[in-house]
Amino acid sequence: MAVQFTRLGKEIVMAVKAGGPNPETNSWLRTIIQNSKAVNMPKDRVEAAIKRASNKDESNYEELVYEGYAPHGVPVLVETATDNTNRTVANVRSYFTKTGGTLGKTGSLDFIFTRKSVFTFVPGDRDLEELEFELIDAGLEDLFVEADEEGNDIAVIHTAFEDFGKMQKALEGLGIEPKSAKLERVPQSFHDVTEDQVADVMKLIDRLEEDDDVQAVYHNMAE
Repeated sequence: MAVQFTRLGKEIVMAVKAGGPNPETNSWLRTIIQNSKAVNMPKDRVEAAIKRASNKDESNYEELVYEGYAPHGVPVLVETATDNTNRTVANVRSYFTKTGGTLGKTGSLDFIFTRKSVFTFVPGDRDLEELEFELIDAGLEDLFVEADEEGNDIAVIHTAFEDFGKMQKALEGLGIEPKSAKLERVPQSFHDVTEDQVADVMKLIDRLEEDDDVQAVYHNMAE
C-alpha cells in the first residue's frame, strides 16, 4: 500500500506541474485523485502532494521506459518516474543482470505491448450491451466484466491510448464514476512458461516493483 501511495504521489506531482493544482480544470489530476480513492489513499496525503507539487522549488519527475527480457525469454517492460536518471537506469540494469535477464533497446517490445486506455467501474444493474453502443463514438474497443480481489463484478473498458480523454468525458456524461482510469501496456501475445520458470521471472519483477523509481512493470507470461 505504501508503494502505491508513493507512486500516486509522483503522478500527482507530474499532473500538477503539467496542468495546475485544480482538478476541475486538470483532467489528468482529476483521474489520479479518483485512482487514489480506489486504493484508499488518505485525503490529507493527496492534498499534501498537490500542495508540494505547487511549490516552484519542487522538482518534477521524468518518465522513462525500459525494455528487456527476463530469464527464459519473457519480455518485460518497465515504466519509471525519476528525478535522477543515472540512478534509475543503473538500478534497472542491475536487476535484469543479477536475475539472469537482459536489458534491451527502447522500442524493441513495441510488437508485443500496445498502450491502451483502461477504465474500470462497478456495473451495478446497468445494461452493458446498451452501454457498448453509447460508447462506440468515444472509441470503445472492448467492454467485459471480471471479478476483483473480493470476488465482486468489475466492468473493464479498453480504448486506444489517444482516446483516453474522449472516453473519460463520455463516462462523465453518462454519470459513470470510474473506479480507476489508467494507461496500461496490454500484451498482444503470450509467452508460455513452466511453474519453475515463473519463479525465476518473478525474482526480477519483484525487485523492479520494490524500486521507488518504478511506476509499473508489465510482462506477457501466460497465466
